[in-house]
Amino acid sequence: MEISHWLRPDQLDNNLAGILADELFAPGWLSGVEVFERVFTEVVQSVIDDPLRAWTTFYDNTLSRIRERWSTPAGCAPHSSIADFAPLYRRVLRLAPPGRVLDLGSCFGFLPLLLAERGEHSVIASDLAPGSMRLLETVAATRGHRMHTLVCDAAQVPLPDGTVDTVTAVHLLEHLDPGRGDAVLAEALRLARRRVIIAVPYEDEPTAAFGHVRTFTPTDLHHLGDSTGFAYEVTDHHGGWLEIRTAP
Repeated sequence: MEISHWLRPDQLDNNLAGILADELFAPGWLSGVEVFERVFTEVVQSVIDDPLRAWTTFYDNTLSRIRERWSTPAGCAPHSSIADFAPLYRRVLRLAPPGRVLDLGSCFGFLPLLLAERGEHSVIASDLAPGSMRLLETVAATRGHRMHTLVCDAAQVPLPDGTVDTVTAVHLLEHLDPGRGDAVLAEALRLARRRVIIAVPYEDEPTAAFGHVRTFTPTDLHHLGDSTGFAYEVTDHHGGWLEIRTAP
């Protein structure tokens, strides 16, 4: 495949995900999660010749625009990837008590970086993709943050029981079939001393370009909460939220 673009360094941010989904994957020109990831990576690294500088620019721009979205929500693009995720990140920052946090399915790791910047959390980011975790460690170091990363399956995290205060899984479960999702929830409950925070999108159909394989309703989240045996709360905020308290 050959893809041309006119992105400048100042335009390099996570809104690229929405652009690729809208222009190439939704119309059917391309398909598949692996192809999406490959195209995304190649576009980022084609904007600036030096790969590390390309990715640090990508992170700097994205984090800056997340904060812009927080401060002036009316002035930002209403349906961009950054606009969609910014309120989710902000809510996690409000819900997660100070302490040790494990983020499952971190991908680029914007949420772990935002948590680390607050200075109230010791953060562990985790993902199946080794390249994503290496990149996140490098970017965190350039920003002056010490961050632990794990390359692991979210259903088999190599950490002891109750090793963190809070486990977060933001837009992860929609990527997993119900059996795998239940296993991830069980693992989160095993690891969290105080709280598990889960966020999912509400969709009529799973968004295949982003690797979604299932949809959720508030009723589905109540079923998940009931299955844990812990106190929980289901709320709506730019999608669905399930907050489980594993300790009083």
